[in-house]
Amino acid sequence: MLGDIILETQNLSRDFGALRALGHVDLQVPRGRVHSVIGPNGAGKTTFFNVVTGMYAPTAGRVIFKGEDITGVPPEAINWKGIAKTFQITQIFRELTVLENVQIACQSRLPETGKLRSLWAAPDVRDRAADLLKFFRLDGRLDEHAGNLSHGEQRFLDICLALATEPELLLLDEPTAGMTPSETREAVDLIMQVARRRGLTLLLIEHDMSVVMGISDRVTVLHQGLKIAEGTPDEVRADPKVVEAYLGGEL
Repeated sequence: MLGDIILETQNLSRDFGALRALGHVDLQVPRGRVHSVIGPNGAGKTTFFNVVTGMYAPTAGRVIFKGEDITGVPPEAINWKGIAKTFQITQIFRELTVLENVQIACQSRLPETGKLRSLWAAPDVRDRAADLLKFFRLDGRLDEHAGNLSHGEQRFLDICLALATEPELLLLDEPTAGMTPSETREAVDLIMQVARRRGLTLLLIEHDMSVVMGISDRVTVLHQGLKIAEGTPDEVRADPKVVEAYLGGEL
């Protein structure tokens, strides 16, 4: 038994003209687990994330979150329902300070009446933002322009922006891309700590197989838009179809 399913996709497909980027993908993610989606470049991983989060409408199929069909729901509404996503390329506001970036994300969870208040007149928003930045060890950079952060720090800030919206399901698209090995270890450790503390479910795209195999409860493998394998890390690592898709590369 998979237990309480927080996210399910049924026959999920997405075409771009004559190109089928995603084909008939069925997936179930139990609440509180770490589920990774892997595959070679062009396998459809980011397209899958973009369909789940409403950035692309599916050509066919359904997305179900906590039992509710959210297919075709706009990204902002999906975020409000409890799904957040980080991006391969960080989506920070480079000209704003580190603290202001997270304050804006925190403010998105306020009722509409709360959004009429000044960010800087809402100490609860400032405190929440500062606490989150402290956890990711960015508390010494609160007043720094976000564009001045190192690559690794910008990745951490991007994760903070997603977490500030208080999701139940967090989609991480290549969260350690471009990080040094030590930054990668730190990032994975902090992500897992905050996931456990908040009871988050994680859906992860990641090319670093040591990360995937080290933290995932279950792994789905896409190739040319199709799901070719799914199972525990050990099961996926030993699957001949997966080895062939990666052309014998390291798994």
